[in-house]
Amino acid sequence: MRAVIQRVTQASVTVGDEQISSIGRGICVLLGISVEDTQKDVDYMVRKILNLRIFADESGKPWCKSVMDKQYEVLCVSQFTLQCILKGNKPDFHMAMPSEHAEPFYNDFLQHMKRAYKPELIKDGKFGAYMQVNIQNDGPVTIELEPPASTTDPKYFTKLEKQQQRKEKTRTKGPSESSREKSVPRNKEDPSASSGAEGDVSSEREP
Repeated sequence: MRAVIQRVTQASVTVGDEQISSIGRGICVLLGISVEDTQKDVDYMVRKILNLRIFADESGKPWCKSVMDKQYEVLCVSQFTLQCILKGNKPDFHMAMPSEHAEPFYNDFLQHMKRAYKPELIKDGKFGAYMQVNIQNDGPVTIELEPPASTTDPKYFTKLEKQQQRKEKTRTKGPSESSREKSVPRNKEDPSASSGAEGDVSSEREP
């Protein structure tokens, strides 16, 4: 699954001469579904899209608020061409999920997003139709998003667990031998000690 997320002041979808969907300030999500996508990818993408901090807060500080924080709208548009692989100069779309499977998968994605946010603020285009998408990009701000490459691989989760365990061991482990050695002050009579290491030893000697 691949998404191109654009921060917009407005966006709309027209099919033929009819405008079928439009939003004001918010995000427009162009979504390409691949043959390898699973429900775990849907969960990841919905969570990331809705929590992506690309808006300023009330004081004007940028990159602080998500579309949910601001209660803005979301326009989703299915776009299989995002799964393009070039063969020379010719686009190849064999990695895109076939439409008979992609349509229910995309609808499930939309339902998941509506459950996670507010259904009335989630709009979409018309799956499989020839659409005119009007996007007024604000910034411009455009973010590309994909799920981790190996979310379908059980080894991926084992790797994450091992990384977390190493982090926890690092937190609880005391200073290393080398660091303890560095922290021990050198003997004042040690001829190998540099003048910098001795500090103001000379001032401590009896006159």
